[in-house]
Amino acid sequence: MSGASKTQASDADALLVTALPELNARVGDWLDHLSDERRLSDKTLVAYERDLRQFLRFLTDHLGGAPGLAEIADLKPADFRAFMARRRKQGVESRSLARGLAGIRSFLRFLERRGEVNAAASSAVRPPRQPRSLPKPVSARDALEVTGGEHGMESAPWVEARNAAVLTLLYGCGLRLAEALSLTASTAPRRGTKTLRITGKGGKQREVPVLPAVGEAIEAYLKLCPHAISGNGPLFVGVRGGPLNPRLVQLAMARMRGALGLPDTATPHALRHSFATHLLAGGGDLRTIQELLGHASLSSTQIYTQIDSARLLQAYDQAHPRRRTG
Repeated sequence: MSGASKTQASDADALLVTALPELNARVGDWLDHLSDERRLSDKTLVAYERDLRQFLRFLTDHLGGAPGLAEIADLKPADFRAFMARRRKQGVESRSLARGLAGIRSFLRFLERRGEVNAAASSAVRPPRQPRSLPKPVSARDALEVTGGEHGMESAPWVEARNAAVLTLLYGCGLRLAEALSLTASTAPRRGTKTLRITGKGGKQREVPVLPAVGEAIEAYLKLCPHAISGNGPLFVGVRGGPLNPRLVQLAMARMRGALGLPDTATPHALRHSFATHLLAGGGDLRTIQELLGHASLSSTQIYTQIDSARLLQAYDQAHPRRRTG
């Protein structure tokens, strides 16, 4: 039995009555498979076993007796929906419901690979929609600090200039990190460049305006870079001259977070969120921002209006006289 299963031995023993012996044996085999072959963490294994046992307990009540393989094989989509509805009434949130369904499906697929059940019924049930978390931009002041190149703490000045140029592209043009690192010497925005053509997700192309600060940051980097940057070679390179690994940009941002006292959410991608949020706060048109970000759907861009509204309400709550008088 897996390490996670042993840590849950007493709890699992108390729950064995929720399934017939043949099914309990399969649960043990499944957990061993997840531990030994899938290498899942003990924490994940404990959560999966708990979720499955809750489902089996539900079936005991729902079907009028402890389930075995035959009962599991005969389950219909309605049975899974009834379980989800029961859990929802108990106050379980969508994220936990989705995880529980994932664990149940994993167990049924395990049985299906052994030729013992058909897992189609569980696959027909949609997991609950997850609440969409709001992007977490940095403030305009912090964005300027991060892209200014003064807090990089790098050993080589050219590396600091390179990192500043990458981050300036993310904030100044609203690029994804992968889009910035895909630029070549021939496509690089220089001083005086007005627009930049970007190939984004799905090969979709868009044009974004280039601020003077972006071209200046690129020029400063190219002037200091010890490697030859030309033609169709990568614009941004590592210390050995090869294409820059995005992980290095993320680590550089993490160091600056520490120096500036910024939260963990201040990542390179947060600069893209900041680009959109600050444009919107400054009166930018939502459709235009959609085009600049390369979003296929306006709904993806509209989430930034929620950030703006949340900040407005927060400021209103802090400043309005009625807050003080109650």
